[in-house]
Amino acid sequence: MDEQFLIEKLRQGDEAAFREIVETWKNLVYNTALGILQNAEDAEDVTQEVFVQVFESIKTFKAESKLSTWLYRITVSKALDHLRRKKRKKRFAYIQSLFGAGGETIIEKPDFNHPGIALDNKERAAILFKAIDRLPENQKIAFTLHKVEGLSYQEISDVMKTSVSSVESLMHRAKNNLKKLLHDHYQNKD
Repeated sequence: MDEQFLIEKLRQGDEAAFREIVETWKNLVYNTALGILQNAEDAEDVTQEVFVQVFESIKTFKAESKLSTWLYRITVSKALDHLRRKKRKKRFAYIQSLFGAGGETIIEKPDFNHPGIALDNKERAAILFKAIDRLPENQKIAFTLHKVEGLSYQEISDVMKTSVSSVESLMHRAKNNLKKLLHDHYQNKD
């Protein structure tokens, strides 16, 4: 089905069109969320939130960009919101534990298995994704969209609503930061 026709059908409330959009784009949304959140359960939650928002706001979609660009924007935004909520909960739990009112501090280790990573590379991938998770937010998004999702710098600039040169700069800084983080990790391992 043509993308514009699909969007029009969805605007009319057509359930079959919505199912087709979900089926067509669910892996893109899930994998993007997973790359940012590094937790399968959280990525599933965000994926559902993304499609709820698509259904609720399709009437305001101007189609000035591709549907996939719009979906990436929503996914990145929802994933970052999810991370922020989680950090607030952790801070609150930590504060509660300081005063003895809430039990233990919540510490989550990454539950991360990206579907595109071969089994023999899982350990190295876990180290890499842990380093990616320590990058500043914009670097993390740009790096994940480019290296994990395979988007071009132009596509990333559309998703992030910034210039291509800004994306190039973010990627350059992300690579340098990752080199340093990974170097430090392996230096400390010996």
